[in-house]
Amino acid sequence: MAFTLSISALQAETGVVVSLASIGDRVRAQNPDLAAARLRIREALGRMNQSGRLANPELEAGFEHDPRLRDRKFEIGFTQRFPITNRLRLEKEVTAAEYKASEAEVREVERRIIAEAREGVINVLAIRQRRDLLDQQAGLSKEFSGFLAEIAAKGEGSPLDAGQAKLEAAGLALEMRQLDATEVAAVGALKPLLGMRPGEVLLVGGTLPAPAIPQAGANHANRPDYQAAALEAAAAGKGVSLEQAKKYEDLEAGLFAAAERTEDAPEGYDKEALVGFRFKLPLPLWNKNEGAIQEAQAKKERKDLEATALARSIHLEAEAAYAEMEEWSKLLGELSGTLIPLAEEQAAAAEDVFRKGQGEIQTVFRTREKRLQLSAARLDALLQFNLARVRHEAAIGQR
Repeated sequence: MAFTLSISALQAETGVVVSLASIGDRVRAQNPDLAAARLRIREALGRMNQSGRLANPELEAGFEHDPRLRDRKFEIGFTQRFPITNRLRLEKEVTAAEYKASEAEVREVERRIIAEAREGVINVLAIRQRRDLLDQQAGLSKEFSGFLAEIAAKGEGSPLDAGQAKLEAAGLALEMRQLDATEVAAVGALKPLLGMRPGEVLLVGGTLPAPAIPQAGANHANRPDYQAAALEAAAAGKGVSLEQAKKYEDLEAGLFAAAERTEDAPEGYDKEALVGFRFKLPLPLWNKNEGAIQEAQAKKERKDLEATALARSIHLEAEAAYAEMEEWSKLLGELSGTLIPLAEEQAAAAEDVFRKGQGEIQTVFRTREKRLQLSAARLDALLQFNLARVRHEAAIGQR
């Protein structure tokens, strides 16, 4: 209910409203880097459409005659080059795998940007909740300062104690102003990820989610960067076959027709017409494409090793984030269940004793400071837990 009211209040203002739940949709729709990355798919599609095609045919024509234009010859021919291997099919298969890899690469860009944007939203929410915490503390400090000023005016308390309480409240107000500047910087870093225009207002809604540890385990096949790596390895394997097929150059075949007129004195002129077929077959004697084949084989081995290393890295990344979540969750349990309630109890008791004239003001300040430190530590632990959760979701490829 509080979250709904918060969003409604934000929508009353003019600006772009985002939350942890909606940040992914905004990035997919508006991020300029992601839009530029999508053009890689079109580039790969163009390469795929261009691959696997025969070379253009060639039309040849020739004309010759003697100086007196008595003997003449005209020839026209049509030639076409044909591969004698499955080179064209392999070219198509390589570019098709590269096309699929480009789609996975774009999804990887999307994954990274969304994870970064979610971390940015979490930082903004943490700053805001930190300011709310200080605001509550400042309210208590002002109330206590008023009480000290009142008893000092009656001669029942020390003006120095009242001044110390005012100084504490002023320090909290200063820290809140510093957090305002920090939030402005955090929102400014988030805007480019959301594709916002200069002058647009960004409104972040919601609060930091409560700690909830997901199920353990990661499947590297769900990660788009691994999918791209596996597809690139497959394309590299087909590339080896393609380079081996290039060992034999294309066969050239063609048809020609010729007409010839020659002077046969004193009989007159003889006319002849010819139709023929010609072909050229390159012999792989000096260039067998060994270097390109060797390069393609090394590339395939490298791509296979890179894919294997990436799979291992994905599992380690997910394990590290999961272990971090578990540690922060334990700390949150200790802070919320034991330490903070104890600190609140001690602070309330110290203030109550002081109001009755039986305690020292320094004890009140120390207990209040300790309570604020523990509350800030709990908020920091909640922040770190949610950042680890975002990293874990990104590591397992969760959208």
